[in-house]
Amino acid sequence: MKKVKYLILGAGPAGLALANRLKQKGEESFLVLEKEEEAGGLCRSRDAGGAPLDIGGGHFLDVRRPEVVEFLFGFMPEEEWDEYERDSRISFDGGYIHHPFEANIWEMKPEKQKEYLDSIAEAGCNKGEEKPEEFVDWIYWKFGKKIAEDYMLPYNEKMFGSNLNALGTYWLAKLPNVSYEETKLSCERKKAYGEQPGHARFYYPKKYGYGELWLRMQEAIRENILFCRTVKKLDLTKRTVTCADGSLYSAENIITTIPWMEFAHIEGIPEEIREGIKRLKYSSVQIEYVPENLDTRAHWIYYPQREISYHRILVRHNFCPGAAGYWTETNKDRIEAPNGHFLYMNEYAYPLNTTDKPAIMKRLLGHAKRQRVYGLGRWGEHEHYNSDAVVELAMRLADRLLERNDNSYEP
Repeated sequence: MKKVKYLILGAGPAGLALANRLKQKGEESFLVLEKEEEAGGLCRSRDAGGAPLDIGGGHFLDVRRPEVVEFLFGFMPEEEWDEYERDSRISFDGGYIHHPFEANIWEMKPEKQKEYLDSIAEAGCNKGEEKPEEFVDWIYWKFGKKIAEDYMLPYNEKMFGSNLNALGTYWLAKLPNVSYEETKLSCERKKAYGEQPGHARFYYPKKYGYGELWLRMQEAIRENILFCRTVKKLDLTKRTVTCADGSLYSAENIITTIPWMEFAHIEGIPEEIREGIKRLKYSSVQIEYVPENLDTRAHWIYYPQREISYHRILVRHNFCPGAAGYWTETNKDRIEAPNGHFLYMNEYAYPLNTTDKPAIMKRLLGHAKRQRVYGLGRWGEHEHYNSDAVVELAMRLADRLLERNDNSYEP
């Protein structure tokens, strides 16, 4: 049985960042187990049409977290990246408007602008009405009838499934206010007002896909990572992990970045928590490469139309130098017959924010932490984090673990 101080499950951005942070701080007793043949998780890249394609959909390095950017530039220097102003658009009324929808109504025809302005004025949040508890009602309350029915509800159905009221509303608080005054002002001055969406500025590699960054982080800890290790059993009490090949690992601390429902068996948890894990939901998406170039400068384009199977595309030739075409992202339940191009299915794409998820994860993570087992990242915490947020969480966790260490452990 292999024994280490820190055992890390999964070599996606969370696991790689944690492991490399430990190493940079002088820690040597750690091991990463990864089920695939290479690291990167959802941020891996493949070649399609002679250029990189990111198999997890659109993953970019946001500029908003300077400490994270500096950390990652230590593996892939700044001169190897291009920086972009985000250009994201929404397919609407036979054309396109910029994202977010409510900030760019001014780009519509004048008669359409009035319809949406009138609808926003009648939104519950602008009339002082009490905030609803169910998802669909909340969308109407927040955006008004027109934006809800023409964009927000159909798009969310395509991305997360038709039963939207299975989702909670707790995660929607981060959405900016839809102010009637600001929207009217934007229509008068023909300029967007309000908060910028995420990824307003981002970095993307000049010569590679986003996966190259994680491959370099993989190489930095090559002696501390094992591939083709599918974890099957986790024992919280003994702090041991068993893999499909029968190999057994023990640690003083276990950090899991993989989906909790991927464990075939978990020892040392109450039945209530075990049943909660079974109720956690997620969506799967297929990435499909289309070689045609589009006449647009956009990076993202969102498609709320129900008759179109995919919910968004990423226009590769506008951010990946020397590349052609675009790729689509489609919920697994909406996939139509493939057209013969590169396809990749991500079984675990997005954790769903169901109504009972916060309570489930609070109990699970609290119980696990008391056993010195820590959930980290998109799947360890079952939160829809972007890669830069995941890296920040990993750096902070590594620092906390090292600060707490009393040097009493002997491997």
